[in-house]
Order: sequence, then C-alpha cells, then structure tokens
Amino acid sequence: MIGKVVKFIVKCICWFVIASVFVVLVLKWCPVYLTPLMLIRSFEQKQEGKNIVMEHDWVAIDQISRNLQLAVICSEDQNFTEHNGFDIEAIEKAYENNQKGKRIRGGSTISQQTAKNVFLWPSRSWLRKGLKTYFTFLIELFWSKERILEVYLNSIEMGDGIYGAEAAATFWFNTPTENLSKTQAAAIAAILPNPRKMTAHPASAYIQNRINWITRQMGYYGKLELK
Repeated sequence: MIGKVVKFIVKCICWFVIASVFVVLVLKWCPVYLTPLMLIRSFEQKQEGKNIVMEHDWVAIDQISRNLQLAVICSEDQNFTEHNGFDIEAIEKAYENNQKGKRIRGGSTISQQTAKNVFLWPSRSWLRKGLKTYFTFLIELFWSKERILEVYLNSIEMGDGIYGAEAAATFWFNTPTENLSKTQAAAIAAILPNPRKMTAHPASAYIQNRINWITRQMGYYGKLELK
C-alpha cells in the first residue's frame, strides 16, 4: 500500500515538472494575457461589491519606455542583470531587518516577482515560497533577462485593477508607455510596493521623495544592458 502511494506521488511530481517546464517554455515566446493574480483581484472586487476593473494591454519590450525599464530595476532590483534570480545579499539584509522588527519590503528580485505574479497566487505560505523558488529557477534557466523584464513589466499590478506598463501609462499619465518621461516612469516605479493604495499621479509627499530617489539612482546606474 505504501509503495503504491509513493509511486503515485512520484508520478504526480514528474507530471508537474513536465507540465511546468512546458508552460515556461511556451511563455518564453507567447504573450501573457492573463495571470492568476488578475483573476483573483477581479473575484475580490466582485465579492466587495465593486465594479470589476482589469486593465491590461500586452506590449513588446521595445515599445516599453527605457525610462520605465530602468526605473523599475533601480527601484526594485539593482542587481537584476547580474544575479541568477536570487540576490543573496538582499535576502540576508531582509532577514536581518526582520529579526530587528523593522518594516521592510523584502528581498525578492524581479525574477522572483515575475514567477510569483505569472504562475502563483497572492498569499504567504511555505508551499508558495517553494514554488516561487522553483519557477524562478525555471525562468532564469529558459528565459533571457530581457524576456523576464518584458513579462514582469506586462504583468505586475501598477494600480488598482491596472496591470502592466501600457495600462499604467495610460491610466496615470494618459500616454503610451513608450512616451513616458524619466519622472513619470519613476512615479510608476515608486508605487510598486503597494500599487492599490499608492498613487503615481498626483504624487503624495512620500511618493515624491521616492520619485526623487529613483531618478537619482537612474542617473547613477548608467546604461541598461539586457541579454
């Protein structure tokens, strides 16, 4: 009996690995039009009696402002082009601050955030952490850094019911994403820690301080090279 259970579990794991690798390979080339997070947020809006808002328009990375690409890297993950999906130094700092009881945003990289947003659900559990690590490994293995950033910028929340760069640029600044200025791009990047509560425009004093910090980092960072 135990042998049959073990055999069944091994089969399930094998099929999960095969299916997940297949999906990751498909999404290496295909646009991501819908994510679990978008569906869950829509369900939450309906449950709360709100109008369902899900604004999302996929655009290729060469149509996304270089200002926005650089702004999110400077804001969220300045070692993005160098690490293999996991920024050990950032994780250690996050752990140390947690131990001290300080409020932090965490040490997740852009690769980890992409894996979470595209393949998983928005909750905290050891299962999700394990799966996030697994999917981060897969996208770093099969996708280029440029593809990871493209999917990230097209999938993440950038407002309440606003997903991706094109929808965010239109919603916040009434302009296509390719036309975003450095300041506008920094404003969108500034709200990413809590995009359903923060506003890119008009900016609060707190967001303006973040915009100023991000634009300075963009100046220090130099030319963005993706492979």
